[in-house]
Amino acid sequence: MIRNFTLASIVILASVGSAAVAQAPLPQMAPAPGVVRQDPYRINAGDELQIYVWGEERLQRAVKVLPDGSIAFPLVGQITAQGLLPRELEQAITNGLAGQYRGQVPQVTVSVAAPTGLQFSIMGRVKAPGTFTPGRYVNVLEGLSMAGGPNEFANLNDIVILRKEGNSIRAIPVRVGALFKTGASSNDVDRSSVIRIESGDTVIVP
Repeated sequence: MIRNFTLASIVILASVGSAAVAQAPLPQMAPAPGVVRQDPYRINAGDELQIYVWGEERLQRAVKVLPDGSIAFPLVGQITAQGLLPRELEQAITNGLAGQYRGQVPQVTVSVAAPTGLQFSIMGRVKAPGTFTPGRYVNVLEGLSMAGGPNEFANLNDIVILRKEGNSIRAIPVRVGALFKTGASSNDVDRSSVIRIESGDTVIVP
């Protein structure tokens, strides 16, 4: 009897232990070193979009986002697209089509065929000032590189980014001079303001 009880107890304890392990939450994996997180792309005025409603050839469209940030889509009308993620625009179109179907609306797919609306300008003491369409988000250092880099007289601690916010313009100071010195360290990176350039920004390098 004692032997049988002992074996039964071991089986029960083993089952409880297995259940506890199965229910324990898995540890969160840290991102791999050196991997840079890319922000998802948001639609801008001037972007070219491809829109498909599966099984509905009449609703397949290539559209360009208007300067006011909107698009026109059949059976839906005007939709504000600027600032949305593609999946958010998919949902907006799906909601607009809901009244046209008795059952479920066919799957809507939106893709950015040409992100030509993501533009910014760099002027002042750079080697190749102008307007740039990178097709992806870039930070101020990448923007300077696209403009050929600063010239020898540039003041990299007094850069200003002019950013449109509604009907007003905000001036954002940028300091990156420490990063251009010999032997720049991680502390220099922390003290600098390597911010992301937004669509419509004007970067002035004095």
